[in-house]
Parts: sequence; structure tokens; C-alpha cells
Amino acid sequence: MNKETGGFVHLHNHTEYSLLDGAVRIPDLVAAAKKLGMPAIAITDHGNMYGVVDFYKAAKAEGIKPILGCEVYVAPESRFIKQGARDDTAYHLVLLAENDRGYKNLMRLVTLGHREGFYYKP
Repeated sequence: MNKETGGFVHLHNHTEYSLLDGAVRIPDLVAAAKKLGMPAIAITDHGNMYGVVDFYKAAKAEGIKPILGCEVYVAPESRFIKQGARDDTAYHLVLLAENDRGYKNLMRLVTLGHREGFYYKP
């Protein structure tokens, strides 16, 4: 742990896999975390987990604890309603996996969102 960071860890980061919202590439994110002496770092891309495997490998290789997550979209009503929302309010929620079971649950939720959701912007 670096004295300057005091163990601070960023838990809400978007990578290049958050289209139109994230710009940082995974190797650059991990390098910055290492340079700052962060013991861990998370990625929470919008609605997908495409980068988690590359992120996990890169962080582990640098001795940094990878925290896997996703910023999900929460529909204001049932996921079974297929027409558009009544307003433009965005409902975002950052979910982080605490362990392997949490990772599997998160993957299941994101997959469910792709299969049964994304009919409109919630």
C-alpha cells in the first residue's frame, strides 16, 4: 500500500468497453493503479462484462487485486414491459462481485439483461 493513496481503491471505472463513455484501455488502467500504489481496482463497464477476463489477468500480473463489476441499468418497471419508458431518467446501479459466487450471479444478471432487456433505455 502506498502512503499517498492510503489504501484508496477506485470502485467505479469505465474502460474502452463502455462505448461512448469510457476511454481508458485496461493495460493503462492497471499501470496507473500500480504507479499509484493501489492494492486493488475495479472495472464497472456499462451493461457488459466484455473486459473482465483481460482485466483480471492484467491486474493479477501486476500484483493488484482485480474487482469485477458492472454498471447495470435498472428498469423502472417490469422487464417484461417491452415498450419505452415514460421518462428519460436514467437508473444506474454499480454491482461488484465479492467472490466467485458473486461473479457468477453478476454474469447471470448481465446475460439476462441482454436476453430479456435492452428494448429501450430504462
